[in-house]
Amino acid sequence: MKILFLTYHGFEEASGISKKMLAQIKGLRQNGHEVHVCSYSYSEDKHLCRFVDNEVIKDYGRGAFAGIRQRMSYGCIADYCISNEIEFVYSRNYQNASPWLIHLFSRLKKAGICCVQEIPTYPYDEEFKGYPWDKKIGLFIDQLFRNRMAKQMDAVVTFSDAEEIFGQRTINISNGVDLDVIPLHKPVDHPLDEVHVIAVAEVHTWHGFDRFIHGLGEYYQQKPLRKLFFHIVGSVWNPEMNGSSRAPGFRTYIEKYGIKDYVIFHGSMYGDGLNDVFNQCCFAVGSLARHRSGITHIKTLKNREYASRGIPFIYSECDSDFDHQPYIMKAPADESPIDINKVLAFIDTHHFEPSEIRKTVEHLSWKVQMEKVIEESKIFQK
Repeated sequence: MKILFLTYHGFEEASGISKKMLAQIKGLRQNGHEVHVCSYSYSEDKHLCRFVDNEVIKDYGRGAFAGIRQRMSYGCIADYCISNEIEFVYSRNYQNASPWLIHLFSRLKKAGICCVQEIPTYPYDEEFKGYPWDKKIGLFIDQLFRNRMAKQMDAVVTFSDAEEIFGQRTINISNGVDLDVIPLHKPVDHPLDEVHVIAVAEVHTWHGFDRFIHGLGEYYQQKPLRKLFFHIVGSVWNPEMNGSSRAPGFRTYIEKYGIKDYVIFHGSMYGDGLNDVFNQCCFAVGSLARHRSGITHIKTLKNREYASRGIPFIYSECDSDFDHQPYIMKAPADESPIDINKVLAFIDTHHFEPSEIRKTVEHLSWKVQMEKVIEESKIFQK
């Protein structure tokens, strides 16, 4: 099948989202499909352009008006799909529903091209809670048009348990893994009185890392004999660091409890640098506050990446792929600080070989998950 994988931005080497999309594309190709990738980024001469497989199909020029034009000009995508006999379009939702996108997918539908839209996180409206009005304009526009756009799709792909989204039927899959590129965890030895824990994310309030830092502060108030170091890898937005109406800032607890030496911010990392930090640690932290976004059930990418590496971890949402696994620790889905003593007790009493943890997610490969999308889409078309 000839497939166009459509994204509304470009790819970045250190971005987890980019890595996920590239793994999805790889998964489709592993199933024998011919996949072309449509993205939006800068050309070598700094023009904003729409690309398919690194070839420009539309040059929007430079400046603010170029950005506006690209949000209203999608005809080049339809023209490409029709002229190149694309059979299937996989579109990744960017909370950007609009009349112009509705027109694009209407043209594709009339041309007999099957289209699905992936919504990475659902529901997502609460993610904008507490943001200034200028950050909410895009969401408001999306809310006006997303139901109409969903009607142009054959299905909505979701990592939730929802049976219908925006009035459209769903294809329920799990976030997948690419075991070819995720190395197995190789923990290094530390002094017996040291424990190192890692969290990896482009940090937002729903990750709830403030809960772990709060718990770490209370732990050190007890003057413990063991030191726990919390390594945070990834960019941290200013509201998460300094606090907002949505949650206390990391700095609030770090300064209150005097624990700046125990919370280590590495910034964005990838490759060997990221692997080295992972190998320093024996335990990982997933999302601890999805409830802040109104989400109870979700299958996050991060949980699967941790399991692929073979490192035990903690999270607070409901994830049917992991809730029953012995190597995970569940935190309450509330605002309470994480009990560090319980974390240490879990680490002390649960010992797992990384390879054994990894085996539990072999069925979650992107090859399997993406082919499920294709097969279920065929059923909907009948």
